[in-house]
Amino acid sequence: MARTILSKIFNELMEKEIDEYLENTAYQRDPNRITYRNGYYERDYTTKIGILTLRVPIATMLEMYVQGVSTRKVSKVIENICGKTYSKSFVSSLTKELDEEVKLWRNSDLSSVKYPYLIVDVVYIKVRENNRVVSKACHIAIGITEKGNREIIGLDLSSSESEYSWSNFFEYLKARGLSGLKMVISDAHKALVKAIKETFLNVIWQRCQVHFLRNILSKAPKKNTEDFRTDIKALFKIQDINLARKMKEEIFSKYETEKKYQTSLNTLDEGFEDAFSYLSNGVIHSRLKSTNCLERLNEEVRRREKVVRIFPNEDSAIRLIGAILIDINEDWITSSKLYIKMK
Repeated sequence: MARTILSKIFNELMEKEIDEYLENTAYQRDPNRITYRNGYYERDYTTKIGILTLRVPIATMLEMYVQGVSTRKVSKVIENICGKTYSKSFVSSLTKELDEEVKLWRNSDLSSVKYPYLIVDVVYIKVRENNRVVSKACHIAIGITEKGNREIIGLDLSSSESEYSWSNFFEYLKARGLSGLKMVISDAHKALVKAIKETFLNVIWQRCQVHFLRNILSKAPKKNTEDFRTDIKALFKIQDINLARKMKEEIFSKYETEKKYQTSLNTLDEGFEDAFSYLSNGVIHSRLKSTNCLERLNEEVRRREKVVRIFPNEDSAIRLIGAILIDINEDWITSSKLYIKMK
């Protein structure tokens, strides 16, 4: 997908180069013209995501060669042709070439692969809407296949993170053929949890342990609580549900008489089973106990989003974020390393 996008853009840029040199667009008739296109040849361009096949305008290369540019430099110029400055309107038209590719990816068929595990989260971005800047919730989903590969399978924007927005997002995934789902991993946002339970019947919800651990520790005093914090962190490293339950009881016996730990202990008690549901249901994969995989993905989106700061509209947000996700997803798919070793 990413290779297709880059090939299209690079070829558009080279077409622009030849148009400017000939002072005529393709197939344009002009009685005063003295220069003509004389065809293309296929040229491979190697990038980090693979080999791109580019249609290099021969007339442009010949003109550079005639002007005294060495064949080595001609090749280099073609390879770096994107470094040329173009008008805003042309750059804008190029970026819109991404729209169709992003649309195809967002609506691609999921029915040929089963995804037993789904990781979901949102990242908030700023978008200009009706002459004001508003916050938008960008919903993202990662699916783990039966073979243990991870894929980015969903992207959508909504006005806020609500039960309605999450339900719509899940229905959108189901409409594309999402199947084989056994467990959804997410944070404990009430609207999200409710949407999961109502949309995916008989599917396990795994509460993100990283968020949950952070929540427990935030409710304890910072001073003179080192032993408590160490014990709580040790609890979340256990990979056996029976041992985890036993250690939980030991923690309660050790700290329940101290008032300063009551809020933390209550929080632990209320969310323990949801945070360890992956173990109680026989899914012993430590990478499935949190949304860390998606958190890192969100950080990458935020890093590039900071350059834009405020998207001019929703279409531009979907275009850029979609292109970023397609690029990352391409890296994941082409990697030979499994995310999870499935039994």
